[in-house]
Amino acid sequence: MKCVINNEVVLSRGPDGPVAAHIGAFARSQSTQGYSRFSIHRQVLLAAGFSHWLKQRGVALPHVSCDHSSRYLRDRARRVRLGQGDAAALRHLVDFLRREGVTAAEKITPRRMTPAERCAHEYGQHLRDACALARATIINYMPFIRGFLTDRFGDGPVRLARLNADDVVRFVQRQAPQLHLKRAKLLTSALRSFLRYARYRGAVVRDLAAAVPIVANWSMPSIPRAIGAEQVRRLLTSIDRHTAIGRRDYAIVLLLARQGLRSGEVAFLELEDINWDAGQVSVRGKRGHRTALPLPADVGAAIAAYLRHGRPRSTSRRVFLRSKAPIRGFLGQCGVGSIVRHALQRAGIQAPTKGAHQFRHALATQMLRHGASLTEIGDALRHRSPQTTTIYAKVDLKALRTLALPWPGGVR
Repeated sequence: MKCVINNEVVLSRGPDGPVAAHIGAFARSQSTQGYSRFSIHRQVLLAAGFSHWLKQRGVALPHVSCDHSSRYLRDRARRVRLGQGDAAALRHLVDFLRREGVTAAEKITPRRMTPAERCAHEYGQHLRDACALARATIINYMPFIRGFLTDRFGDGPVRLARLNADDVVRFVQRQAPQLHLKRAKLLTSALRSFLRYARYRGAVVRDLAAAVPIVANWSMPSIPRAIGAEQVRRLLTSIDRHTAIGRRDYAIVLLLARQGLRSGEVAFLELEDINWDAGQVSVRGKRGHRTALPLPADVGAAIAAYLRHGRPRSTSRRVFLRSKAPIRGFLGQCGVGSIVRHALQRAGIQAPTKGAHQFRHALATQMLRHGASLTEIGDALRHRSPQTTTIYAKVDLKALRTLALPWPGGVR
């Protein structure tokens, strides 16, 4: 006898086994997350097969775990060819059952950290709790510190008092040549930060942060690579705003170009961050700092069009959501960078770079050429240090030429 699940999936017979009573709710859950009808049909078939397999082996519902799903897939692979998303589909099912409270949470024994890893972990907690550093900065710093401590102490006890300047210099000399210039500078920044932390704790008496070598680099080596104003216009015109994805991408690119936001700031923007009455958007910058920025009318209209006619139904409070299931906010800034990269490719625009940061450089360049001071540019881009803004002084070559004195004796 046929069985209909969630008014979408038709099975030749009703499912049996311990999971059978929850398959309908699981299908509805996947539907609300934006999975296609074909994908849900596939997941329901797998869930029914898995439930029947559990019944044959006498596994009760409270004891179902990921280990059972792995064993089921190995058994299934002997009979049929597995689909690419089968393992993920069963993970979704087991996760759903745990959220519903019908199966026990899986006990995972954490791997025992080495002393070096434990010390680095404590440093990371200090950066998060005491220094309020951005999560991305902590993630970037941690591998360097784990590597430094492991290089010096191995798997043995970490005795920071035994560190000396030679340890620091040798580590940088070995690691820096293998890294890109920006990564090498990040390495030295992380080491200085950690050594200041060690001195703050009292574990190190001397100022070893001063012993960290400076990575050779000319100050302001190049002009920031900014996308041209005409290229921005072409890019915005090329985006199809008749589709939901197009409305989202148009609003994102407009935010980048008009507001000079960082890609992470766009990715983590939430519905509560937009004050429609005041015409403002609250942006979470580095170190968790919040800044209220004016929301231009065209940017607000683009965001509103996406929210009304493009944003999928979701419990997420993020403004911009993924277009593919599971429907949720972007996990990080890479999602915004990917949108920019694909938009440039579709428009056939040869931009200076493929990333989102070039719009920020473009905004600063345009402001400079319209007579804005470096202080005004720094305020608009929310730079914490004036030194960060001085690089844009190299951009306006036309204005700089007017300051050049005539060559003595005239032109010959």
